[in-house]
Amino acid sequence: MSDKKMLTAREVYVVLRDASMISSSMRRITNASWDEIYCGLMTVNVGDWVITLYNDCGELDYCDSCYSPDGRMYEFSSRDASDPIELLTSAEHRQLEELLRRI
Repeated sequence: MSDKKMLTAREVYVVLRDASMISSSMRRITNASWDEIYCGLMTVNVGDWVITLYNDCGELDYCDSCYSPDGRMYEFSSRDASDPIELLTSAEHRQLEELLRRI
């Protein structure tokens, strides 16, 4: 295991929340759009953050990984107690999902 500090789900949540409120710019890195992927991973830039999200049949399911500008990372594990997506309110979740469909 690396001695680099890991990102917490809460830190990633804050970035996703800001993106959902469109206070942070987001652009798609993955070639395929959200609707083209339908079931699989989509990677986006939110500012200088690189975030990979899982699209489960057109619905935002979980955050697979996140890399911060300072090199720290978050990786999804089914053993983790929380996922950044679970920390979003229903409104933030809907807004983020809609943003992912539009980029």
